[in-house]
Amino acid sequence: MTIWQRLGDFIRQLPCTCTIGQALDGLIEAVRTALLGTPENRRQVAFSVSMIALSAKMAKADGVVTPREVAAFEELFEIPPNERQNVARLFNLAKQDVAGFDAYARKLASLFDPGSPVFEDIIDGLFHIAKADGMVHQDEMAFLDSVASIFGIPEAAFARISSRHVVPEEGDPYLILGIDRGASNDDVKRHYRRIVAETHPDRLIARGVPAEFLAIATAKLAALNGAYDRIRRERAFA
Repeated sequence: MTIWQRLGDFIRQLPCTCTIGQALDGLIEAVRTALLGTPENRRQVAFSVSMIALSAKMAKADGVVTPREVAAFEELFEIPPNERQNVARLFNLAKQDVAGFDAYARKLASLFDPGSPVFEDIIDGLFHIAKADGMVHQDEMAFLDSVASIFGIPEAAFARISSRHVVPEEGDPYLILGIDRGASNDDVKRHYRRIVAETHPDRLIARGVPAEFLAIATAKLAALNGAYDRIRRERAFA
């Protein structure tokens, strides 16, 4: 059974008149009470619910959900045609307004261990949607900053994540990689290899990112590779 089939089974059981809060409460409780099988399945469903609900609310953060933002959402997820209606239902519930996103973020954060790398994966996915219309609106940035804070992501780490998405080719490559400008060439190489390894799809899957969501890894790797290439050319090392 795929992640979408597992998630769809629960969405189909939701009452037609339920709110996004009720929908999330039901899905989160299902995850917590181990109704979804293995720990890996529970992590994947938790990640999926987090991304769908917060993606919809983030898209609404600047007051309007644009077709480009919906398209960006769909780029992140490989949704089978027979499950699109269920995912769209949860997305549409969440996008009704941006109010209460902080409460949902806290509930969703409770599904993962404090400091889990999956929180950064979620923020990366949200940035992908935020920049879909050509810029990250200040209200969207405020939304992302608030969610990152709820997730326990330090300000310096949020700045590093932001730098990968907001015109990364013009940003500070050292900030994008998260390494001090005074680091030696060998330290830069070691650091680059480590963070690339952490972004490998196998590592993401191990921490709860479903295989259907690995477009996040592809985009992140492109930004990291671009920053490393700029540093390598600047320092003229192989």
